[in-house]
Amino acid sequence: MTGTVRLETVRLGVVLLCHGDLDMVARLARIWTGGGARAAIHVDAKVAAARLAGLRDALKDCGPVIFSKRHRCSWGRFSLVRATQDAAAELLARFPDTTHVYLASGSCLPLRPVGDLIAYLGADPDRDHIESVSTRDAGWTVGGLNAERFTLFFPFDWKKHRWLFDRFVDWQRRWRIRRRMPGGLTPHLGSQWWCLTAKTLRAILEDPRRAEFDRFFRLVWIPDESYFQTLVRRHSTRIESWSLTMAKFDHMGRPYLLYDDHIPMLAESRCFVARKVWPGATGLLAHFPLPAEGPPQVDPPQPARISRIINQTVRRRVLGRPGLYMQSRFPRKDAENGKTSAAYAVIQGPGDIFHGFEDWLRQHLSCDVHGHLLAPEGVEFGGRPPIGPGAISSHPQVRDHDPQGFLTSLIRITDRMQVFQFGPRDNQALTWFMATDPNAHMLVVTGAWKLPLLHSGMPFDDVRRAFAHLQRTELAHLDVLNSVWVRARLHRHDLGEFLMNPGGLLQDFMLRIDPHSAPVTALPAMRDLTGLDQLLRRLRNSGLHPRLTGEDLPPIEPPTHERAAAE
Repeated sequence: MTGTVRLETVRLGVVLLCHGDLDMVARLARIWTGGGARAAIHVDAKVAAARLAGLRDALKDCGPVIFSKRHRCSWGRFSLVRATQDAAAELLARFPDTTHVYLASGSCLPLRPVGDLIAYLGADPDRDHIESVSTRDAGWTVGGLNAERFTLFFPFDWKKHRWLFDRFVDWQRRWRIRRRMPGGLTPHLGSQWWCLTAKTLRAILEDPRRAEFDRFFRLVWIPDESYFQTLVRRHSTRIESWSLTMAKFDHMGRPYLLYDDHIPMLAESRCFVARKVWPGATGLLAHFPLPAEGPPQVDPPQPARISRIINQTVRRRVLGRPGLYMQSRFPRKDAENGKTSAAYAVIQGPGDIFHGFEDWLRQHLSCDVHGHLLAPEGVEFGGRPPIGPGAISSHPQVRDHDPQGFLTSLIRITDRMQVFQFGPRDNQALTWFMATDPNAHMLVVTGAWKLPLLHSGMPFDDVRRAFAHLQRTELAHLDVLNSVWVRARLHRHDLGEFLMNPGGLLQDFMLRIDPHSAPVTALPAMRDLTGLDQLLRRLRNSGLHPRLTGEDLPPIEPPTHERAAAE
């Protein structure tokens, strides 16, 4: 859209609130005045006089620039409003034909030619552009104070006297202190950066009740986000509740800094002004404002894409990436944005039932199939390399120093599903972590660990000790799996149930973790179960109570001499 709309004559004035990089302020002042605007510059009284003299000298040949009365400004205090009031009043007095006043900071960079902004304002010259949202509807405030900004007293500086600030707020809440809003005003909030018509701005500055309003807002928290936003509702009926300055904030309420790599998005946004530019972003400062080409363009800003990207950045900053744990952002326990970054499978039991189960499983799945990653002797990566994916060590002491970091790193470092074996012989540090992880697929066959003991050839006393230890470990693991906090996709069978239909149960589980898995046509060789019933009887007679055996195993035969007596 170009200048086909009838445009009224607009004489733009700009108020620049400055306190930092005065070299950049001089650059911005020249951009504004070079585009046809007048500028009133307020420099924080905390800035040294020598630096201010340097700025004045740099702008001495820049005609339509004035320096307003200086105030010592603090964040969240009324001093920022007072500085704006005085600068705006001096601007209107020095240039009485000004039609619009734009409030900006010393880090607000025009992105488009100033002529585009002037033309845009001229298309609807009586409209005030200021974000002004009722406190009942403003859901974006950061810090827990919304309507209370107006109903409590805030005499203490939040940054300098945080303890007193918090204690005084608590005291007022306890005693139910409530201030009265001046009659005729409804509290509104919004961005500090606005563009008002001179008519509206004069009405605010010359309001007969201004002294009353100023007294009230002097003890409001962050009044620069509410003073003009509230009073504009008293004096204007044509409000565009939207700031022409693109200013985005993080989850802590701090403005985002704009760097050179933001150039394409800022150009695409078609915004008139952006805040807050890093002074060292030389590429961005050289690129903007864009040069004027032809008649002024009055098309409105389109910040939707950059707003969406920044909002995604805020969510990523707060939540983090799923399964990523790092020193700069280590989440609290159970407050992670996903314990792991992708799905993985844990298989407990079949490796004790079948010979060569790991190799057989690898032939049927398009996944990375490992042995016992948490084995006490070392990490059994697939193929048994000494260094696994992502240069992860197979040394057990390295793994056990941070088992959670070991597992999450392995899952995140590859783009294939990780499948590994687990059992009561392994390190049990991750039982709760895996059980409460929605990404975990778990196939658990209880009691299968008995079969390797059956043919171990160890003396009975050693078998008994090992049996008791492994049984206690598995019972503790099953207590975890029976918890109401389990979020893993659990497939649990006892040994007898599994042996009734091993092929069908394995096929069902493999299809769930890999829909393209090869069909199960033959199973690997099963361990010999001969003598299991006698082992269990002997353990029971020794005072140990075998559990988790399964009700569907073949019945235990009586000893030979008992059978002979019966015959």
